[in-house]
Amino acid sequence: MAKLETFSSRWGLILAALGMAVGTGNMWRFPRIAAQNGGAAFLIPWIIFLFIWSIPLLIAEFSIGRGTRRGVIGSFSALTNGRLAWMGGFVSVVTIMILFYYSVVTGWTLRYFLAAASVRLGTIAPGEYWQTAHSGWLAVGYHVLSALAGAWIIQRGVVKGIEAANKILVPALFTLLIVAGFRAVTLPGAERGLEFLFNPDLSTLAHYRTWLEALTQSAWSTGAGWGLILTYGIYLRKKDDVALNAVTIGFGDNSASLLAGLAVLPAVFAILSLEDANAAMSAGNEGLMFTWIPQVFNRMPGGGILLPLFFLALFFAALSSLIAMIELATRILMDAGMARTRAVRIVTAAIIVFGIPSALDLAVFQNQDWVWGVGLMISGLFISLVVTAHGSKRFIEEHVNITPGGVRVGAIFEIALKYLIPIQFVIMFSWWMYQAAAVYDPEGWWNPLHTYSVGTCVAQWGVAMLLLRVFNRRIAKASEHPLAEVES
Repeated sequence: MAKLETFSSRWGLILAALGMAVGTGNMWRFPRIAAQNGGAAFLIPWIIFLFIWSIPLLIAEFSIGRGTRRGVIGSFSALTNGRLAWMGGFVSVVTIMILFYYSVVTGWTLRYFLAAASVRLGTIAPGEYWQTAHSGWLAVGYHVLSALAGAWIIQRGVVKGIEAANKILVPALFTLLIVAGFRAVTLPGAERGLEFLFNPDLSTLAHYRTWLEALTQSAWSTGAGWGLILTYGIYLRKKDDVALNAVTIGFGDNSASLLAGLAVLPAVFAILSLEDANAAMSAGNEGLMFTWIPQVFNRMPGGGILLPLFFLALFFAALSSLIAMIELATRILMDAGMARTRAVRIVTAAIIVFGIPSALDLAVFQNQDWVWGVGLMISGLFISLVVTAHGSKRFIEEHVNITPGGVRVGAIFEIALKYLIPIQFVIMFSWWMYQAAAVYDPEGWWNPLHTYSVGTCVAQWGVAMLLLRVFNRRIAKASEHPLAEVES
């Protein structure tokens, strides 16, 4: 029996995991959300939730993957004797549904990089290029290119594919962010943007929204609860310290977000009028990144060089996250006995086909981003529940504290998984559902055909959960293919 590949070194593992965690959310969501929620004050709850939501889930995922040597469905099944395979199935469905439209996002970043490198993108009227770029058959073409690029990397395996790609993508990404950030903070007037990040208005901490946005940002940005770290955990060596690696990845992801904030906020407030800067911050993720950022960089000295570099960094961030999602889907098929090459081809075909609606129609993209983005909160809850169902003390003894000389976890980790994460989930999930019903779509909140309704979430999640519960035994059995031997 062939041996199961493992990451060749701790450095290779860290880079792969950082590539998974650092994505477009760090670059287009963090600066905007931080600016809207007290700037530097926002960093306080954001760091707190890193410790009580993200890091405990990252530790749990690494340990589940290494302990079971199976993908998301197989690992949930193994830990609960098949009872909760359907929960692993739901975590998988959520991430795979995101994968279908995330390749479209990756295509947008590639298209903008090429446009910025070849034309004066910033000279086009705000929003004009975006209106033609986000949808249509050309968007489909870039979506397909992105899917094929990610598939090519995954088909090469763990060391030659995932690890080798991230050894290029992640250092390049951080280097480009540092260059962009250095230029932004040296602009005249950049101090207005720097104040948002480093001069806290502590009065904003009295607003519950600041705390909920910080929790949401940490949950989405670090990749905790996605099942991606669980999948990479399969390829950990037995001597790898899961707790230390989880903390490293959490802080590395937060560092990338801060670098993105330094690259965006000082530039926006230095170049734009206060009115336009506020408009950029309230323009939404796509509006900030694809409408206003080209304007900002075009107006700064050296912007003709920095703009393509910035979108190249955004493309690297998107691609490194995309390959982690493709690996998650591929690993599930491999657990059922399928060879990697065939599994990658099936996953790639599915990405291309099911991503087309989001590439053709922005409303479809927005609906899927809403439904499955909020669904990630349920995924985080399910990971905590499967650990609790297995027995949290037993889980710590058998899967976490097994590295000689490694960082050991104890009661605090157990309390976080068993109590804090479910409590945070209830609060965060309830708030987002309230937002949908009271703010986004108060008249049609129940309508499953509306883009941002509660009804569309319940309908799509309900179908997925119903089918997974009905076929729980079958998906559990399908994931029981004999394991390969693991190298030490």
